[in-house]
Amino acid sequence: MDPIILLIQCLNAVQYGLLLFLVASGLTLIFGIMRIINLAHGSFYMIGAYMAFALQPLIAQHLGGGFVVTVAACIVLATLLGYFLEWAFFSFLYTREHLQQVLMTYGLILVFEELRSIIIGNDVHGVTPPHWLAGTIQLSDVMTYPIYRLFISAVCLLVAGLLYWVLSRTRLGMTIRAGASNREMVSSLGIDITRLFRIVFAIGVALAALAGAIAAPVSSVYPGMGNAVLIICFVVVVIGGIGSIKGAFLAAMLVGFVDTFGQIFFPAAAGVMVYVLMAVILLFKPEGLFKQG
Repeated sequence: MDPIILLIQCLNAVQYGLLLFLVASGLTLIFGIMRIINLAHGSFYMIGAYMAFALQPLIAQHLGGGFVVTVAACIVLATLLGYFLEWAFFSFLYTREHLQQVLMTYGLILVFEELRSIIIGNDVHGVTPPHWLAGTIQLSDVMTYPIYRLFISAVCLLVAGLLYWVLSRTRLGMTIRAGASNREMVSSLGIDITRLFRIVFAIGVALAALAGAIAAPVSSVYPGMGNAVLIICFVVVVIGGIGSIKGAFLAAMLVGFVDTFGQIFFPAAAGVMVYVLMAVILLFKPEGLFKQG
């Protein structure tokens, strides 16, 4: 393989893996800490993408802001949505069986899809990247690489670093990790575990919506886009270890490279290679690559 083509594919694999991590990190927080099987998590990714599509022209027209302001607005709205959903629905699921969690979160998928169809419609839409990120980098005489894809990778790395810092270096992170290990003990120490769970859930929703918003100019915005990313993100969470942010990061990068290069070298089997990877890892490490933490 030509070195330039190899470099491009590596950059694509990194960008895809980092984007998966952004979605899967929110899922592993909710799944690992709150013990909620949230099938609606992919819908938050879709909501972020559709908010970027719907808000970008409104913000440009009335506020004079660009894509960055649009993404910031998506994060704020997604955080508020997550806080509301935890209060209205998910707070009732902590003591319920997993089957009830699955049924309710699947119902939310149907509700979000129907609302999306009523409000936006069923067409495929595009989101325009900011003009200062619309160019390309010249890699050779004939090969270029989009600057916006590098921007996606940079944002994901920044968020990954911030998330690691919050969980490992701050009081909030210490409380979250303690709540994941023993929520009864944390509650007995006077910490409002209900408020903590709402914050965690809101962060998870915001991360998924951020991923959808920044991915929209690359992947476009279309019906059912959340369902496709949900399955692969569950794979990332299981491979990395339920509740482990470090594991989610490593697993997302592994999945990104396996999927990208699988489509090049083994196109006929590309659709199953990620699941083969998961099966092999779980065969030797049933708990995933890392334990919770």
